[in-house]
Amino acid sequence: MPFIDLKLQYQTLRPQIQERINRVLDHGQYIMGPEVRELEQQLEKYTGARHCITVSSGTEALLIALMALGVTRGDEVVTTPFTFVATAEVIALLGATPVYVDVDPGTCNLDVAKLEAAITERTKAIIPVSLYGQPADMDEINAIAAAHGNIPVIEDAAQSFGATYKGKRSCNLSAIGCTSFFPSKPLGCYGDGGAIFTNDDELARAFREIRVHGQSQRYVHTRIGVGGRMDTIQCAVVLAKLERFDWEIERRVQIGRRYDELLDQRGLARVTQRNDRTSVYGQYTVMVANRVRVQEALKEAGIPTAVHYPVPLNEQPAYKALSSGPATPAAAALAQQVMSLPMGPDLDEQTQLKVVDVLAGACTA
Repeated sequence: MPFIDLKLQYQTLRPQIQERINRVLDHGQYIMGPEVRELEQQLEKYTGARHCITVSSGTEALLIALMALGVTRGDEVVTTPFTFVATAEVIALLGATPVYVDVDPGTCNLDVAKLEAAITERTKAIIPVSLYGQPADMDEINAIAAAHGNIPVIEDAAQSFGATYKGKRSCNLSAIGCTSFFPSKPLGCYGDGGAIFTNDDELARAFREIRVHGQSQRYVHTRIGVGGRMDTIQCAVVLAKLERFDWEIERRVQIGRRYDELLDQRGLARVTQRNDRTSVYGQYTVMVANRVRVQEALKEAGIPTAVHYPVPLNEQPAYKALSSGPATPAAAALAQQVMSLPMGPDLDEQTQLKVVDVLAGACTA
């Protein structure tokens, strides 16, 4: 069985995807073609954000966001150690210091009770990650940021596009939202891509200029920028996938909640889902002891698994010397326990039952 069945998704959407790609091939505007703005407008409507700026990857979205805020050497950016490296990577690339706050052991998201102690006069931004598809405690994070001089909050929503928090869409929950369209994400393209969201007109203008080498108009460079455009064909792929996206989100929620029920019945530990928000289950993650043995048992039964993430960022070789903040024992413990199961909108109930049965047997063996 596949970990996520992108081939079946493509077979279902093949006519729409081929039609969209063929349009791009016909008009030949491979960079900044009309599909780019069309996608941005559709994503603005979907999230409710005033501005969407597509970019070349989720990593580039975070980098451009920090560049627009003027983050530089000597600054600090508060974030979580339990996430993909890109979240800290962009901070380090700008010469700033990642300051890590430990995570909630149930949700795996930033522990808001520990956030305020990490803020200093050098804090330039806060980046909570909506890990595994569930938004972090954004209201509390925004309130703390506001109380400390309106520190900008950037939601790293690479795994949570389509999720809701108290009725609002992920990516429109703070000053800035950044997401990824990496192929395995809930809304993915067939290469790299990403987007930045904001309701601030000046920030939006900065994002647009930075993504095209800091240009305010052709060959007039008013900022330091990057080559950060999402190409037209990738935008076309996402536009085609949007036609099925609402159905896929409904299915992800159904399948995720079924996993929840099945695991709870067997007394198995999993990521906790909060009642005031939804998850798109970008990954469906459980916590197990003796992970290597459990993974091997599932592999022998033909069930693929993955670990997101085995080493916290503040323990990574390249980041130890750059890191700041207190110890993060919850993140360290989770890194030894988390394991993600097959997940996707086309996962059928029989397959799901097999996964849980084998998992339960492996955990009790």
